[in-house]
Amino acid sequence: MDLENIKKFITLAKSEGVSELKYEAKDLKISVNFNQSSGAIQYAAPVYGTTTAPTNAIDTKQEVKSNHHLIKSPFVGTFYTKPTPTKPNYVKVGDKIQKGQTLCILEAMKIMNEIESDISGEIVEICVDNESVVEFGQVLFKIRA
Repeated sequence: MDLENIKKFITLAKSEGVSELKYEAKDLKISVNFNQSSGAIQYAAPVYGTTTAPTNAIDTKQEVKSNHHLIKSPFVGTFYTKPTPTKPNYVKVGDKIQKGQTLCILEAMKIMNEIESDISGEIVEICVDNESVVEFGQVLFKIRA
């Protein structure tokens, strides 16, 4: 992602009223907090030579209740269950999946980001409808490990 696209992404997030924005790709991490009193925007240095799946924070209260691993949205975007309208869904409820397998696409700023599983298991629930707008941290999938 070049600097102009990063600026557009941040501007869009700010105009939508997002208070904090985190974006991670294979070689790039960006964290922006719009509530800082100084108004400074912080960029993390690119990380090279590692493959990093999106950070999927787990709400332990929900995990204890359901015993499912939660895949959450790493950023605000549009959720797609398949690569194109004419192709089949990446996954469906009941599918056995492997760590690193693509589960969906999240579109942000016209950039299609494949969201991969960070665990092997079985899809128990797809928590979002196709073409829905999702928020940062929103649960996308429940997986039984």
